[in-house]
Amino acid sequence: MDVKLQDCFLSVDDHEKAIAFYRDALGFEVRNDVSAYGMRWVTVGPPSQPDINIVLEPPAADPGISPSDREAIGDLLAKGLLRGLNFSTPDLDGMFDRVQATGADVVQEPMDQSYGRDCAFRDPAGNMIRIVQTRG
Repeated sequence: MDVKLQDCFLSVDDHEKAIAFYRDALGFEVRNDVSAYGMRWVTVGPPSQPDINIVLEPPAADPGISPSDREAIGDLLAKGLLRGLNFSTPDLDGMFDRVQATGADVVQEPMDQSYGRDCAFRDPAGNMIRIVQTRG
């Protein structure tokens, strides 16, 4: 049996800012943009991985969630306390320069690690985005 990752979901509070970050800073393509139930889901992904989608969704996208839970999730997102994503690249310095040039929030400049080198940014919603260049 073969199981592969297809979609992962990331909460964002401003889809236009998120699209600009993932498209312009990371070079992802926008694959889908759907609105329903008063909410919006935008699918992005790296051109080199057409079978993996990152769905940018509103915080607490479940229409049945309570208002207090929705507010709590929004507060956690605003503080940058929700999880993020890790990406890999063969050119960490080039990718760092590209993302930094867009004005993204730099959390960590390129740094040597035991597994290679990495850097980190926050997307406009506060999600941690780590980019790694492994040794090899």
